Amino acid sequence: MNHHLRVLIVEDSRRDFELILRELRLAGYDPLVERVQTESEMADCLKQQTWEVIFSDHSLPEFDAAHALQLLQASGLDIPFIIISGMIGEERAVDLMKAGANDYVSKQNLTRLIPVLERELRESTGRRERRRVELELAALNRERERMLNQRSTLLDINNAVIANLDRQSLFRAVFRAVRRTLPCNCLLLTLRDSDTGVTQTVTLGEPEASDQRCCGGEGVFEPSTWVLENGRPLLRADLTTGLQFPGEDILLAQGTRSYMSAPLQTYDKPFGALTITNRTPGELTDDETVFFSQVCRQVSMAIENMLSFEQIARLKSRLERENAYLLEEIKAEHNFEEMVGSSAPLKALIDKIQRVAPTDATVLITGESGTGKELVARALHSRSARRSKPLVKINCAAISAGLVESELFGHVKGAFTGALDRRVGRFEFADGGTLFLDEVGELPLDTQVKLLRVLQEHEFEPVGSNRTVRVDVRVIAATNRRLEEAVKEGRFRADLFFRLNVVPIELPPLRDRRSDIPDLTSFILSNCNRQFGKRIDSVAEETLQRLINYDWPGNVRELQNVLARAVVLSSGPVLRLGEDFLPRAHRDIEAAPRIPLPDPPPAPRTRASKATGDLKLEDVERQHIVSILERTHWVIEGPNGAAALLALHPNTLRSRMKRLNIQRPSHPIS
Repeated sequence: MNHHLRVLIVEDSRRDFELILRELRLAGYDPLVERVQTESEMADCLKQQTWEVIFSDHSLPEFDAAHALQLLQASGLDIPFIIISGMIGEERAVDLMKAGANDYVSKQNLTRLIPVLERELRESTGRRERRRVELELAALNRERERMLNQRSTLLDINNAVIANLDRQSLFRAVFRAVRRTLPCNCLLLTLRDSDTGVTQTVTLGEPEASDQRCCGGEGVFEPSTWVLENGRPLLRADLTTGLQFPGEDILLAQGTRSYMSAPLQTYDKPFGALTITNRTPGELTDDETVFFSQVCRQVSMAIENMLSFEQIARLKSRLERENAYLLEEIKAEHNFEEMVGSSAPLKALIDKIQRVAPTDATVLITGESGTGKELVARALHSRSARRSKPLVKINCAAISAGLVESELFGHVKGAFTGALDRRVGRFEFADGGTLFLDEVGELPLDTQVKLLRVLQEHEFEPVGSNRTVRVDVRVIAATNRRLEEAVKEGRFRADLFFRLNVVPIELPPLRDRRSDIPDLTSFILSNCNRQFGKRIDSVAEETLQRLINYDWPGNVRELQNVLARAVVLSSGPVLRLGEDFLPRAHRDIEAAPRIPLPDPPPAPRTRASKATGDLKLEDVERQHIVSILERTHWVIEGPNGAAALLALHPNTLRSRMKRLNIQRPSHPIS
């Protein structure tokens, strides 16, 4: 069976041309042959016909094989090019093959012609098949890339739901995501208020800052209204062919040539429409309509979340106002920031707090139990730049060793048995604020390693997670143990101790500041009166002396408990402590050395209590306020004024000064 073969032969010798044809016919081919001898003839043949192989003599009168090869390469066709010559040297043949010729056959050995031809035809067929496959793969890759871009757009819209819950931010995020995949220069978002029925259209163009709005009636984009009413997409591929809806003439005048609109709906109930416009007619097609409908489903969920977020924001704002009011009430009730007393150790402590608080330095508070370590931590936080952020407290001794790491750093769902949900740790809660680690000496050694990393790197991984969480937290630690001894015994890491002990603050025990006991007694009695509905006006002098002489191993906490018990059991306006209120070793106050009461400040005041020998409650309050005023040089307002130290509003302090007849010597009350 003869095989048709389209052959272009570049040959000036008729004899050689016939020899080539004879070899082809002997091999069973039925060649369709064209013979050319000049460059122009070859150029015409390459344009007019598709050839399967080209045979070329090396040298012709008007041009040679090198020129013929250049013509073929310039045409961009992939045709086997075989040189047939009897005069070419081996070196020249190699040069031509390097230039692009497929092979060389000598005219003296034409028996090689058919094997070379068949080999080159097979390779040419393989190259064409590879090109076909490559083109198909390229088309598939383009389709795959288009689908990935579409999925990425849907993902971006989902992310926009999370990151942008206010109207303008969400609308712009949706526009940026849609514009990246679909050919559009403008986005129109039409929403209908379910309560009022008013329809609003928001327009976002390429200069996103120039948003335009039109509300109600005739100002609404009519095609969007049609989509909203009919609940199905609308494609207008070419506005230049004719106008169909009111408002299209405005779009046409602004340069829009096509647009696409689809409904926004939940539970098959449309509540709005999304429209994109394009300046090129026909660029928006039915294929984009399917994807655009998917986009609108995502945007519908985003709009629903946005509306829910707006409602939550309104409720949150109201709750924040109520919470601020309640916090003020709690603060006024508990006076967390007030440190009562005027002794030298307390003055030194307050001075150190005022110098350390504005910094972000890590603080280690030490002292006996009941000396007010948490009170100092709150004072450091409330006088720092982080006071608007939370102060998060954790008692390391109150949590089992197996759960302390989860409490501090949080855990992910399934991190351990019982971890049914994700838990946010105290460090993450305190981000931007202060974390108070009470009884830090009780931390397990393995948890101390992670705590050290947070202090050094400001990052950690929740339990069961490989996600790194970065935080900005100031750490204040407290302990009633001697951490230096724990370090020597190997129960506490030395490097963590040095990290925590940047600014050490040691709280004096109550027995080292006995002169503050009268002020503390007055302060605690005031709180107890409010708490228990009592009215204790004064303290018996014998009782006050007994309180001063006692060593108070439980410090201020023990004093609070003793006075609370005494107030509850008291039956009159004068507080008297019986012998059974204090431990047996301190009941015989007659045998104990009597420590004189502190001398009153030189400021003028009303007469003390009557000849009963009792110290009235208002006298103790007056002494405390005068001592604070003298410490602040009678400055009432400002961060270092007396009102701030007493945790009172300046006007409240002035009112109390007038009631207690407290005046600055030689100066009226400011």
